[in-house]
Amino acid sequence: MSLFSKLPASPADSDVPAANQPLAERMRPRTLDEFIGQEKLLGPGKPLRTQIESDNIGSMLFWGPPGCGKTTLARLIARVTHAEFVSFSAVLAGIKEIKEVMAAAEYKSPSGHRTIVFVDEVHRFNKAQQDAFLPHVEAGHITFIGATTENPSFEVISPLLSRTKVYILEPLTTPQIVELLRRALADKARGLLAVPGRGNEPTEVSDDILFRIASFANGDARAAYNTLELAAKSAQAKKGSARVITRELLEDVLQRKLLRYDKAGEEHFNLISALHKSVRNSDPDAALYWLARMIESGEDPLYLARRMVRMASEDIGLADTNALAMTLAAKDAFDFLGAPEGHLALAEAAVYLSLAPKSNAVYAAYGEVLDDVHKTEADPVPLHMRNAPTGLMKNLGYGDGYKYAHDFAEKVTDMLCLPDNLASRTYYHPTDQGFEQRLRLRLDEIRKLKSKPVPKS
Repeated sequence: MSLFSKLPASPADSDVPAANQPLAERMRPRTLDEFIGQEKLLGPGKPLRTQIESDNIGSMLFWGPPGCGKTTLARLIARVTHAEFVSFSAVLAGIKEIKEVMAAAEYKSPSGHRTIVFVDEVHRFNKAQQDAFLPHVEAGHITFIGATTENPSFEVISPLLSRTKVYILEPLTTPQIVELLRRALADKARGLLAVPGRGNEPTEVSDDILFRIASFANGDARAAYNTLELAAKSAQAKKGSARVITRELLEDVLQRKLLRYDKAGEEHFNLISALHKSVRNSDPDAALYWLARMIESGEDPLYLARRMVRMASEDIGLADTNALAMTLAAKDAFDFLGAPEGHLALAEAAVYLSLAPKSNAVYAAYGEVLDDVHKTEADPVPLHMRNAPTGLMKNLGYGDGYKYAHDFAEKVTDMLCLPDNLASRTYYHPTDQGFEQRLRLRLDEIRKLKSKPVPKS
């Protein structure tokens, strides 16, 4: 096959027998209706689906995690629009190959022949390689579709980015992946039953096992298909009976113990509640245990990182100003290292939060503020607090009476900053925990200064 040969939009178009392909490849959707996930982009009436179905697409970039359907969607677009589909890999293609394909596309373009050039892992292309596509995208010789797992704002050159529409693809949910696995079990033409030598032997898998496979895939449909296929190949069956994927077999395939967990149900909320309450109760041992339970059960580590960021704000607040920075650093460390190395950063954050002094003063204060915002009249901003950029505004009294804090010796004035109807309200009540003890003393000092005339410096 030459570099510019038409590539199949789906396994059904391929010359390679479907059974010789990996399950993930065989099960690629052949129509938009078969595509699972990305409802925000491909649901009925959504702009991208409308463009595809009306054969009116432009160049675009798909940004999303592995296994969310970027390549499949690009192939579907080519299939629906009857365009020639040329796929590049950043690992294999160089400037010479790109120029050859662009020249062929330019030659065919005047005859109405359309070419979709799909660039997988476009973030791995250097600037010169990305530049090679530019004139052909601009001239309309090709429709460019790039796929990336990295933020295109940083990884794609600005000229190419400005000529494409960026679509963000979300990781698939656990129920969506379970549905894909059920299809693979039932599909006689492309699923597990299509494997040579298997005859009509079905594969039996319980809902719990399917959920475990989907949960450990962590949003990656390809990973889930690979696990199911490996487990099915490893399952033993007596003649004429079904192959059964058992809990023990899946543990062997995954090389890890299956812990009781329901990523979308009660057990999920029970475990995250236990982690949060252990941190709040300053129990690092329990916090580490519940964190490890969730990680080993297949929970998304970034979900745990997000929850610990929340704990830092809700239960520690300003009692330890490093807590929020610590949790954000743990999130970045996991993002950088991945699993399993990054798990240690999350464990470090959980221990730090557990041992940090606790305060929910900011959390409580913000709750009171929200209550007043919702229950009281939205009084206008006091005139002395308003900006006065024009003469008319100054004549209307905007800014009259404003006291510039830096003009005063203590950098504090007795000026009222709340609306009149809330002038007497006090929301923030710092505790005597950790750094917040110093903030409480400072706040007491500020309130004393505001209660008496403040001289100018």
